[in-house]
Amino acid sequence: MRRLAVLLVLLAAALTLARCEADPADPPAAGGPAAPAPAPAPEPQLQRATCPPDAGNCAAVTGRVLYVEAVDPDGDGDAHYVLAGGSVTAPGITVVDVRVGLRPARLPGRGDRVSAAGPVYTGSFGQRQIEATEVFHEP
Repeated sequence: MRRLAVLLVLLAAALTLARCEADPADPPAAGGPAAPAPAPAPEPQLQRATCPPDAGNCAAVTGRVLYVEAVDPDGDGDAHYVLAGGSVTAPGITVVDVRVGLRPARLPGRGDRVSAAGPVYTGSFGQRQIEATEVFHEP
């Protein structure tokens, strides 16, 4: 009885995977060659933030937003972005502090691309972060 239950579970899993892999929008092939998949649309170009050539304590990063802190607890109106990109704060992660004057009307959301540059300082929790002097967002 136990073997039958295991066999049924494996069969159900295999059927589920087969359904997930099949694209219901594609009709079954009728013996002819499969049409090539359309090329994905290119991502819009994001302007890259850069550091001045003579800046000694500057970092530039481009990455995708993991988290946005829209309301800063200290009340000075800046925003903080946690980006998957660069390695300023941790390997593969960079925190960017965006002052009020650079803060856009619509903050980026999770998954949006952002490019920022500025001096690297220690944040209020002891983390290394970019104090943005230049920030670009996806439109």
